Amino acid sequence: MVHPVYADLPTTIFEEMSGLARETGAINLGQGFPDEPGPLAVRQRAAAEAVDGYNQYPPMRGLAELRRAAADHYARFQALDLDWQAEVTVTSGATEALAAAFLALISPGDEVVLFQPLYDAYLPMIRRAGGVPRLARLEPPHWRITRPMLEALFTPRTRMVVLNNPVNPAAVIFSDAELALVAEYCVAHDAIAVCDEVWEQIAFDGRVFRPLMSFPGMRERTVKIGSAGKMFALTGWKVGFLCAAPPLTRALAGAHQFLTFTTPPPLQAAVAWGLDHCADWFAAMPGDLQRSRDRLAAGLTREGFSVLPAAGTYFLNVDLAASGVGEADRAFCLRAVREHGVAAIPVSAFYETDPVSHIIRLCFAKGDATLDAGVARLAAARVAAAL
Repeated sequence: MVHPVYADLPTTIFEEMSGLARETGAINLGQGFPDEPGPLAVRQRAAAEAVDGYNQYPPMRGLAELRRAAADHYARFQALDLDWQAEVTVTSGATEALAAAFLALISPGDEVVLFQPLYDAYLPMIRRAGGVPRLARLEPPHWRITRPMLEALFTPRTRMVVLNNPVNPAAVIFSDAELALVAEYCVAHDAIAVCDEVWEQIAFDGRVFRPLMSFPGMRERTVKIGSAGKMFALTGWKVGFLCAAPPLTRALAGAHQFLTFTTPPPLQAAVAWGLDHCADWFAAMPGDLQRSRDRLAAGLTREGFSVLPAAGTYFLNVDLAASGVGEADRAFCLRAVREHGVAAIPVSAFYETDPVSHIIRLCFAKGDATLDAGVARLAAARVAAAL
């Protein structure tokens, strides 16, 4: 028998829209992968490691040089004091890290607080671990967490909070006040925070990302998840980080060893080298993406679209209703890819209940020509919607 969590699970919206883009030859502004190939030196390092380096099983918790480099990176950028030997585990991407966290830390019946819109992997993995989701609904255009929202969600059975920050798809970075509020409720309810912070390196307009782990009371109760794929624009590499206090790490590593067990050592070694040697990349990359964000936003605005602010990530959102488009987001996206040759993602796909159905998400981590062509095709789709 098929487990009920997976029996009727649909194809993800990302696979659906990317599949339609491939079939139709459409420009893909839907799935979040960049045109940028990633730092050449890091890719060359991986090639050299594959040819001349170690290609057998590495340590289950990850290569020592990568765990050390990850701890050093977080010390430099986020002032975190992580013990690389006791508090850092390398995973095969951030999704595997999430699975390890949910399997290790959720017992059947535990309630888990989540914020919609949310990454579509969260709910099936939490339910498979026996967790009971408790869902909040963030509202555009500001997508803010409030005290009444948390008061309604937390109960004596709350075991975990899942916090994605910066937020995909909303493209916001939570304020210190919001993070302090989440920390307050975690401490009061003795809840663990699983922080999906894969976009942490991509913050715009002078913003400084602050991890929830750094807030009072959170150091011992936070699982911090990072992604080298997002850090280096190498999304196919699937190298992730689990960072947590030693008691949590022991449980997380126990789950990880029976999921993927380990991650390709040439990629681990290349990421370790990149974290130690690519200061120029980390200095320039957010600014380059910010220019792409601004180019896409300006083009869309000229064509009559209402664009929401984007503080981080690869994504920009458009309010269809405010843009004079009466179609729901999914219908608009299907028509745009099939009839006008441009793929986008309906934000309603990131909700399980009471969806926001007038927002579409666009990926701006693309070349200028792709962005400009995408704007023209979206404009044609908008005009057609008004006919």
